[in-house]
Amino acid sequence: MAMLQSTEKPDRRLVRVEELTPSLAGETVWVRARMHTSRAKGKQCFLVLRQQQFNVQALAFVNDKTVSKQMVKFAANITKESIIDVEGVVQKVAQPVESCTQRDVELHVERVFVVSASAPQLPLQLDDAARPEHDEEDASRPRVNQDTRLDNRIIDLRTTTNQAVYRVVAGVCDLFRATLTGKGFVEIHTPKIISAASEGGANVFTVSYFKNNAYLAQSPQLYKQMAIAADFEKVFTVGAVFRAEDSNTHRHLTEFVGLDLEMAFNYHYHEVLDVIGDMFVHIFKGLRDRYKTEINTIQKQYPSEPFKFLEPSLRLEFPEAVTMLREAGVEIGDEDDLSTPDEKLLGKLVKAKYDTDFFILDKFPLAVRPFYTMPDPNNPKYANSYDMYMRGEEILSGAQRIHDPEFLTERAKAHEIDIEKIKSYIDSFRYGCPPHGGGGIGMERVVMLYLGLTNIRKTSMFPRDPKRLTP
Repeated sequence: MAMLQSTEKPDRRLVRVEELTPSLAGETVWVRARMHTSRAKGKQCFLVLRQQQFNVQALAFVNDKTVSKQMVKFAANITKESIIDVEGVVQKVAQPVESCTQRDVELHVERVFVVSASAPQLPLQLDDAARPEHDEEDASRPRVNQDTRLDNRIIDLRTTTNQAVYRVVAGVCDLFRATLTGKGFVEIHTPKIISAASEGGANVFTVSYFKNNAYLAQSPQLYKQMAIAADFEKVFTVGAVFRAEDSNTHRHLTEFVGLDLEMAFNYHYHEVLDVIGDMFVHIFKGLRDRYKTEINTIQKQYPSEPFKFLEPSLRLEFPEAVTMLREAGVEIGDEDDLSTPDEKLLGKLVKAKYDTDFFILDKFPLAVRPFYTMPDPNNPKYANSYDMYMRGEEILSGAQRIHDPEFLTERAKAHEIDIEKIKSYIDSFRYGCPPHGGGGIGMERVVMLYLGLTNIRKTSMFPRDPKRLTP
């Protein structure tokens, strides 16, 4: 086939691979897919055609009508990963094709055209990239390591597992938006180039901004709050977040997708907690009910225990967590922050006691929270702040924010923050601002933990970490 340059509009419908079922038996169809594998045997050639997370077996065999020896040879020599157009007849099979998603049918090829040929030498084999990580029966067969995958991400993303993972990623963002929109929230968009570190810390990327320096936003925090002060009442945003942390772990990225929300409340910040807890229940239910096919596909390569959650969500207070950890032998002070091993252990203890992988931990020590966090009026050592966890790892951090400008200035000074650099932020509360709270969620981390994956780079399409800036 000549290079497709939009020269014509043929009256031809391309059938999706996932639509190839016994209901189409006997019908002639056109399919556009990738050549996953081909195997010639005498006067016939078996092909596997792949389209995203679905594949089907095709058979080209010499006959008196449409298929010649030359055509079978041509089909057998098409390079793997080439995009091809195939005309064929859908046929039921006597025995299920276990290696394909379309198990009950195969395609008897009549014509085949190459739309876009792949180079013959692939940087990695998709069958190797799709092999289960811990399959003892296949222990001797090659697997693809993480760096090779990420160096050749375009090929790696073609595996049926990755096709499913990034549909779940899209599902989390869609459910986040739909749930909050249904609760009266407004989606906003906030700047990523800012004049001062949004969290008041040193872990920021500095960029040249004409004759001055600027920073990449660590969070949309300040702008969410400004929107509340501007009477939007309930807002959320989906966008890039940047953290200049030299953390080479399974769960840290230097750029990730933040799912952030902020809302005014009437009397108590637990109104915010109720909304966020309910939102997560909606997301978990939506993933469970709408993405069964994708989750089953992912489970074949990365098996894990199904994610468990309660409705309403389990809520504990920080001192309760400290008590549980101490009873398990951990030495921890009343005002110490939780370390990563502490979080992991707490997740296991909560799962054993309450049978849930998701829980909310309220009333964190004030000393370990940002300057804009409202202290607990009943105990100044603690704050009206909370984290949320999935499988023993933090996925949201949030709090009631200080909405009084004088008190906010006092707290910023206590954190040694240059008041001039956050003047516009503090000034936004000088003209009346409702009490409010919210939280920030790491999208990739939510997907990783819901699916029981072991590394956040599996849920970031083109991950950025301290050692990776490409592709």
